[in-house]
Formats: sequence, C-alpha cells, structure tokens
Amino acid sequence: MINNARLINNSQGNHFSIVGDTYRIVIPGKQTNGEFAMIDMLVPPGGGPGPHAHASFHESFYVVDGEVEFKTEEGKTIARKGDVITIPKGGAVHSFKNVSGNMAHLLCTVVPAGLDAFFEEIGTPVQAGEFLPHPHLDEDAIKKLVSIAKKYGQEVYPPNYLDK
Repeated sequence: MINNARLINNSQGNHFSIVGDTYRIVIPGKQTNGEFAMIDMLVPPGGGPGPHAHASFHESFYVVDGEVEFKTEEGKTIARKGDVITIPKGGAVHSFKNVSGNMAHLLCTVVPAGLDAFFEEIGTPVQAGEFLPHPHLDEDAIKKLVSIAKKYGQEVYPPNYLDK
C-alpha cells in the first residue's frame, strides 16, 4: 500500500495570468513542505517571461506541446514537444518565448518550492483556459514586480538583456 499518494486531476489547482500566459499551480509548495512545486504553463504565441534569475532553486521544464525558445547568457535553443530544459541552482539568467504560431504547453518543476508562491502573489486569478492580455508595465509596476521578485529570491533583468 502506498501512503499519501493522491491523484490531482486536471480541474484542480489555481490558475493565474502571468505576463499574458496562464499558469496552473498543480502542486503548491505548501503541500510538499516546501520541497518542490509543479506548475502547468500555457504560453500563447509570442508569450513567455523576460530575463530573470533565481540562485536558490532548480527549475526544469518539460515541453508537452509547442516550440519554445530558451535564452541564457550562453546562447539560445529551441525546445520542442518531448524536450526538457533544466536550469540548475546558481542563478543563470534565462528567459523563454513561444516562437510558434500555436499554444505552447510546459510543465515546470521547481526544487525547492517558492516560484509557485511568487506566481500567486504577482498573478491575476483566472479561470482554466482564460488568457488576459500581456500587461503594460509602467515604471511603478516594474518597481513593484522587482521588489516582489527579490522577496522570492529572484532577480529581474531588462527585456533586451539576453539579446545578442
């Protein structure tokens, strides 16, 4: 018998609009004693977060569907359905963008948890399948985002930071 095993069906978890993408917190850190979190990400064409870094946790992305361009200071690569991108602890600056004309679907796991709480704080709650437009961030909104990011061990970089 397996103790504490459970099914999390596709209707469970809170959905948040983050920079125009919709993320579902599948397994929040508060359910794993902070050991890890799992986030289901739907990224429309052209969507994805700008350059950022987080030194204190490992982040992995499994591409369920679509094509996503991942950038780091070392260069860029295209990840396609079935590929995995991993960002180890240490703070590598990275970003990703859906470069296809179709929805990209990623499954993100972070060890330890924390990114999930960051998304809950900065995100706008939405329904499953609901997408909000990419928000316009004025100077005050950017300062607020940077401040909240620091609270969760993240550093935000200018949008063109990884352009070469």
